[in-house]
Amino acid sequence: MNQEYVSRVVDLMDPDKNEIYNMSVEEARKAILTEDPEQIRKIDGQFALVAVEGKTVRIARSIGRPIRYFIAKLSAGPCLILAERIDTIFNYLKKEGLDDQFHPSYTRMAPAHYVTKIELLGCPDPNPAYTRFFTPIRNKYLSESKETIGRLYMGCLYDEIKKWLKHIATTGPIGVSFSAGIDSGSVFLLTYHALLEIGESPSRLKAFTLSVDGKGEDLQQAREFLNNLGLGLFLEPLEIDSSDLDWEGTLQIVEDYKPLDIQSATMNYALLTAIREKYPQWKFMIDGDGGDENLKDYPIEENPELTIKSVLNNLLLYQEGWGIDSMKHSMTYSGGLSRAYMRTYAPADHLGFKGFSPYTLPNLIEIAEGIPFIEMTGWKHEELYGLKGEIVSSGIKAITGMDMPVYKKRRFQHGVSDTVTFASIFPGKDINYRKAFQSIYQDAG
Repeated sequence: MNQEYVSRVVDLMDPDKNEIYNMSVEEARKAILTEDPEQIRKIDGQFALVAVEGKTVRIARSIGRPIRYFIAKLSAGPCLILAERIDTIFNYLKKEGLDDQFHPSYTRMAPAHYVTKIELLGCPDPNPAYTRFFTPIRNKYLSESKETIGRLYMGCLYDEIKKWLKHIATTGPIGVSFSAGIDSGSVFLLTYHALLEIGESPSRLKAFTLSVDGKGEDLQQAREFLNNLGLGLFLEPLEIDSSDLDWEGTLQIVEDYKPLDIQSATMNYALLTAIREKYPQWKFMIDGDGGDENLKDYPIEENPELTIKSVLNNLLLYQEGWGIDSMKHSMTYSGGLSRAYMRTYAPADHLGFKGFSPYTLPNLIEIAEGIPFIEMTGWKHEELYGLKGEIVSSGIKAITGMDMPVYKKRRFQHGVSDTVTFASIFPGKDINYRKAFQSIYQDAG
């Protein structure tokens, strides 16, 4: 006798966290139901949405909005729980008396830029199916100069910042997580320029720079950057003690164990905590996360799994990882920045900030993937590492008239302290981070 299974969907997502400029949330959900990449690609902004049609559930997200899911088994049929966080799913299961089914590795993060389709058919549930809705054209700007590409890329960043100012950050102060690197520097200058253009006071803006134990190179770099442009009054240093850094506590907020991401998130959480303590009502933060991924500006030599050919030949490698069909893709965490963005999103959300990383938007990524990297670098590492500065600074000059200082790349977590302090705070081995994460749910499952 065949049993009639009844499916149940529990959506614990907050729809107000979507930032869609050109349609309602319901209109966006209808677009996702079509599974038509062209219709879904028209959704302008940041989103993580669930569309339910009978026993079929479709999930779609951009990088800037995480979404996870878990399928629990009930006697009447499967129950799909959707939430931003693993602990939200766990707490719901505990409330329902279903936590004996839980293990963090059984949760799934929907990958950015895909429709994840789940059929709630009973036991066992089939693997999800994926339909890509964002496929940028590579080498689109093969015949264009670096200056032209810079104007296009920074022009798009400028447009996204203006949309955010007009629709989201309409009132109140705006903070920039500011290291004076290429990404945070470009975001600061374009936000400053945009405020002037739309008739808002640039006094709304502050450049927050973290310094641990009065050390690190970022603060001096930030002063030099802004003073050279006559904008030094916008800098606000935030100095903390190294004893305030808590990587294990931050790991629980981020819900991951990748060392570089936890290190970055720890410093980010410290920065945002200092802002929150000083300005209890502060709401809006903007940053340059995603800029390195877009312009492929990571030291390849530090990752034994990468070569310059793999970096330049694979579509969206840094944004999505090796891809949903690869053995290295983690269904629990997704891949690339689709996974790693929790280092930025989770600390800000935990502390009550409304954060914005415009470089993670598909409109920016689309232009970046159109850059002919191979032709412009000739497969040379140093040419690749220098390319971002050339493209971004020329675009900033074209839009604002300002000569943006360009400094050598340095990871955020390395710029806010010295090497001795950093080594005393963070474990040197990956296994320490993994063990710390596993200890959170050591009694689960």
